[in-house]
Amino acid sequence: MRFLFILLAAFTLVSCNSKPEVEFNSVEITPVFIDSLSIRAIQPLDENRVWFAADQGKVGFIDGDTPKLAVIKYEDTLLHFRSIATTNEAVFVLSIANPAVLYKIGFDGKEATNIEEVYSEKNENVFYDSMKFWNDMEGIAIGDPTADCMSVIITRDGGNTWQKLPCENLPKVEKGEAAFAASNSNIAIYGDNAWVATGGKKARIMHTSDKGKTWEVYKTPIIQGRAMTGIYSVDFLDEKNGVIFGGNWEDKEFNEGNKAITKDGGKTWKLMANGKEPGYRSSVKYIPGTKGQGLVAVGSPGISFSGDGGKNWKELSKIGFFAIEFVNDSVAFASGNKRISKLVFKK
Repeated sequence: MRFLFILLAAFTLVSCNSKPEVEFNSVEITPVFIDSLSIRAIQPLDENRVWFAADQGKVGFIDGDTPKLAVIKYEDTLLHFRSIATTNEAVFVLSIANPAVLYKIGFDGKEATNIEEVYSEKNENVFYDSMKFWNDMEGIAIGDPTADCMSVIITRDGGNTWQKLPCENLPKVEKGEAAFAASNSNIAIYGDNAWVATGGKKARIMHTSDKGKTWEVYKTPIIQGRAMTGIYSVDFLDEKNGVIFGGNWEDKEFNEGNKAITKDGGKTWKLMANGKEPGYRSSVKYIPGTKGQGLVAVGSPGISFSGDGGKNWKELSKIGFFAIEFVNDSVAFASGNKRISKLVFKK
């Protein structure tokens, strides 16, 4: 009887602590928008509606089969957008390069109602990479250094005004350390936290636990040291568990030091599937509802899936994308060169 009790207790313990693996064997890819654009920033609203920001000044809203497009110029110059974020009442798009211009677009759920410039910055080194909101009032955007720190702008009033944080409030960067505007995913948000991924000379994680008031910086084992190496994407499941992905854009098949996980909020990172596929990827996301077991990473070489928290990966498609954003536990939108597609993952 005592042996039976111990056996039952052990079984109960294992059952409570184990996490079921997730299984997808294929992905159905349906184009929803095709144009001669490079589209690196998307924000889905549901399974049928998605916002995007692209180059050539294009910003668009895809509602089912209907694209609604706008072309934005600044002083007769077409802007190039790689950052997008939404709140309940507005959409925000932020351009790369000089000048950096941030627009707030009013949205009533069906149509854009107005557009206004809410921030601009002129500097020969300015280059904003990504943008996220903690809630409807507070948001953050990240850019490459214009001094000896990353560029960080914050809003506390729903995006009506933005302020750039002074370098004395931020970690110092190494010469040649910056960020990648590859997929609008080098910022991850959870609760009051934000994690920012860098690359180039150093591949590190900047972390704030109080919506940008104070910051720390953590080392990672991701490949670094060259202009196109480092972390391209970061995602967090909760305050403790996160994933980073990247690699070497100039050697996309190289699969060492390009993916890692943390279980302590980003303080320490452990390489996963090191030396195994996939290689370079520009966007990684936890699959909703899978308790951290399901992961999808996309990049120009294709779509990769893990059902065991990143230990093992398999290629689902060789069709390349820059960015992916999930709507639910099996449907996502992905954007890439000349297209946005709906992805349905199947067992």
